[in-house]
Amino acid sequence: MLIPIAHEDLRGRRWPYVSIVLILLNTLIFVATHGRMEREQDQTAEVRLHILILSARFPDAEISGDAREMVDVFKRDHPAIYERLANSNRELADPWEAQLLVRDWSPADINAEMASLCTQFDQNRRDSIAWNYAFHPYHPTAVSYITAGFLHVGWLHLIFNMWFLWLAGTVLEDAWGRLVYPIFYLLSGALALVVHAAVFPGSLVPVLGASGAIAGLMGGFLARFPKTRIKLLWFWGLPFWFRPVKFFVPAYILLPIWLGIQLVWGAVSGSSGGVAYWAHIGGFAFGVAGAFLLRSTGIEQAMDQAIEAKVTWEADPHIVHATEFLEQGQFDASIAELQQMLKEAPDSIEGYELLLKAQDKKQDFAAQKQTVAALCRLNVTSGDLPAAMNYYELYLNLGGDKLPRGVWLELCRYLESQQNWERAASEYERFAEKNTKERASVPALVSAARICLTRLNRIPDALRLYRAAQASPVPHLDLEATIHEGLRQCEATDPTPTSPVGTYIGNS
Repeated sequence: MLIPIAHEDLRGRRWPYVSIVLILLNTLIFVATHGRMEREQDQTAEVRLHILILSARFPDAEISGDAREMVDVFKRDHPAIYERLANSNRELADPWEAQLLVRDWSPADINAEMASLCTQFDQNRRDSIAWNYAFHPYHPTAVSYITAGFLHVGWLHLIFNMWFLWLAGTVLEDAWGRLVYPIFYLLSGALALVVHAAVFPGSLVPVLGASGAIAGLMGGFLARFPKTRIKLLWFWGLPFWFRPVKFFVPAYILLPIWLGIQLVWGAVSGSSGGVAYWAHIGGFAFGVAGAFLLRSTGIEQAMDQAIEAKVTWEADPHIVHATEFLEQGQFDASIAELQQMLKEAPDSIEGYELLLKAQDKKQDFAAQKQTVAALCRLNVTSGDLPAAMNYYELYLNLGGDKLPRGVWLELCRYLESQQNWERAASEYERFAEKNTKERASVPALVSAARICLTRLNRIPDALRLYRAAQASPVPHLDLEATIHEGLRQCEATDPTPTSPVGTYIGNS
């Protein structure tokens, strides 16, 4: 399973208040409506089933109101299922159908029962949230083009939509401003529904969710930031054991692949497939076209200048100049400007982040490695250990192998605090391997051994690490008692020999 978790342009010039409000609004509406919508859906589904069964058993029954159109559409879209409903030999759906079989129905009784069901059906739909505020392709209302985008059918539906909104929306809000961006968002959602209704004009299945609008943001993201690398998390492995892998893919590769998947599923799925693929396709297409239109008409440039005028007063002049050089493709000039800034403000995380972006554009991997190491240090110092860990992963991907001792140990402790035992033990051991002559290598070995013993049940590895700590030439009298106790616990378990995992350090 692939999940996008970040991208390299996630940090903007201002707080993305509009995106935050959209997420909060969607969440609050979901919390307020979800329980009632589930109950209404169950009630309507039961009455709908009874109408279909009664009409299938008694084709001459008089059907009125919205139920007439519902039955006609169902017969057209699912003829085999409708034919099966007329078969009395199949498994009965519920007690109501059992009563239907045992009673002796006259035509008047049948019509009276159908009239009662049709009245219930109409009443349930008129009173329901989904009927009034979701989008109905065969009978759309003006308000539903907006309200449908703020309703969701479940927590996963909401969470995934809001996460994609955050990833794609915040950077577009930063580019287009707090007026154009929400208009673009709402138009994307409305146009997505228009496309869905054009493909399935007679569908009775209500459409709801922010997916169409968010697909529009994804299309805008592709048009506006095609070269931005998106960080993906991939889970792979055996059942009940998954190993996460993180890697970057450019937007111009990932997002067209996503669109292609939507096209394939849209071609093979009908209106009742559970996912409005054609709404996604329509929203994405509008997003691409809309982003190009905003740029070609100069609206984007005007919004960018207005935002810049509001934030420049608080921005470092070096940052401003470096950003301008970067946008013009003058990477060396941007790097020189930032290096001068960092001489004056050596603890500027913002300066190092922009420097990293310029070095990435220039493909200077050696320089990137030094910059990422600095970002690890600064984020550890500021207490933002999750960010420091992300930069450490990038540092390893760039070929880095040894951070400053204090920074590296803090990351080891952070991994341990997160109960990432495998990685914590591995990092402690790597730390000791790279710092064999330093005093800190011995407690690192002891920490790795303790995790292997108490958390991972890898007794042979724990024994090896305790012996490596014991044999270290670095003075460690204060740890002798701890090491002896660890060795005693290992030997008390009577471990069976296994191939040790990791690298031997010192003498064992």
